[in-house]
Amino acid sequence: MEFKPTIQGTMIYVTMACWILAVIGSFIRRTGLSGILFFVGFLIAVVAWVYRWIHVQHVPMQNLFEVFLTLGMLIWPIWLFSRRVLGIRSFVTDILIGLIVLYPAGFSFHAEPQRLPPALQSWLFAPHVAVYMLSYVLMARAAVQAGAVLWYRFLEMPEVLSVEAERAAYQLSRIGFPLLTLGLLLGSVWGQRAWGDYWGWDPKELWSLASWLVYIGYFHFRYMYGTRYPRINSIWVLAGLAFIIITLLWVNLSRIFPGLHNYAT
Repeated sequence: MEFKPTIQGTMIYVTMACWILAVIGSFIRRTGLSGILFFVGFLIAVVAWVYRWIHVQHVPMQNLFEVFLTLGMLIWPIWLFSRRVLGIRSFVTDILIGLIVLYPAGFSFHAEPQRLPPALQSWLFAPHVAVYMLSYVLMARAAVQAGAVLWYRFLEMPEVLSVEAERAAYQLSRIGFPLLTLGLLLGSVWGQRAWGDYWGWDPKELWSLASWLVYIGYFHFRYMYGTRYPRINSIWVLAGLAFIIITLLWVNLSRIFPGLHNYAT
């Protein structure tokens, strides 16, 4: 564990504190105050992200510290979109996702500024990483809904809860998947410009493709069988998130299978 007694670290910790208080407020039925605390935490996360941009003088999505900082910043707007557009209400679980993704930024990964490698000095850097970050948050939220399906069925709770959760997982995955696809395509174009080849069989490229194929399998299975097998649908979504976690963490941190993307450590 690495505590960060810096301005950057303090903003991360204050964001997390606001969100913890928001969760507590939700449990004691102070929903208005909880909503304000959630939003205030988001504003502080935005300031932390902009501060990092100014500090390192490039879009802060280069290494895992910056990636998790970005993921944390995206939680509130995606929660708001899901609530207003999709009608998905998952206030507490979304805050918990935010706390989970901010924890590595606050306590796990080094925050020392790094120069942007020549391979990343491209206009494709920001959109390629940004669409992946958006898709990852959406898929994480979909996985939470999928996990709720299994939990509701295990407890034999009313069927309507499982149906709503399964539908929410599908809606979120359906939005996240095009972003996942766009990230894969942008990465291919970028690879050709940076390394002279659209596909290099790099470990991260392979796991990114594997993640994409898992969701292809999920959509195909759901198209064939609809909601007849909600447990299997949910397992597909959870497997997709597992592959994303491998792509994001294990591939970047592994020293056994080094690749062209290991600068993300």
